[in-house]
Amino acid sequence: TYYETSIRGFLGAGGILLLLLASVLTMRLLAEERKMGTLELLLTAPVRDSEVIMGKFLGSLGILTAMLALTFYYPILLGVIPGIGFGDPEGGPIATGYLGLFLLGGASLAVGLFASSLTSNQLVAAVVAGGILCALWFVGMAADLLPEALGEVINYVSLSYYFPDFMRGVIDTRGIIYYLSVTALFLFLAIRSLEHSRWS
Repeated sequence: TYYETSIRGFLGAGGILLLLLASVLTMRLLAEERKMGTLELLLTAPVRDSEVIMGKFLGSLGILTAMLALTFYYPILLGVIPGIGFGDPEGGPIATGYLGLFLLGGASLAVGLFASSLTSNQLVAAVVAGGILCALWFVGMAADLLPEALGEVINYVSLSYYFPDFMRGVIDTRGIIYYLSVTALFLFLAIRSLEHSRWS
């Protein structure tokens, strides 16, 4: 239906926009601290590096969640308001689509936070984060050009591989595990990067 097509298009565009948004949201988190000289103060405070990283991550995740919540008006307008509505909306694909956006957003923020931990330049942090995220998103396109076994492996590491399932209303535990694993990996790398800054 037109409604389902519109929602899928909206959520699909939202996934790509999240890559850009995450880079912009996270570019200052640690790079600005390093540039202003406040990172040293932060590192001498009685908090663990993991607590610093998790605090920064959860803060940015809260902002992202609020931004996603502000987009709820679109499915409501398409499905409910007379003259605009295009049918009875199915709650399942909408809910799983937003779950997919949330998981993708969390993974993207973790990548951005890691990039921000590497440099004191915000622009460099944004470019590095955007480069990593674009590589992880578009790497799946190369899978069709490779032998089948290698192509499957490439697909499994692509951020875009699992996302369409969420838009169709399918909750695949592999997708959830993948996004959470990417989030955990890059948060771990950000912690290690911060630890290196402490001792360098």
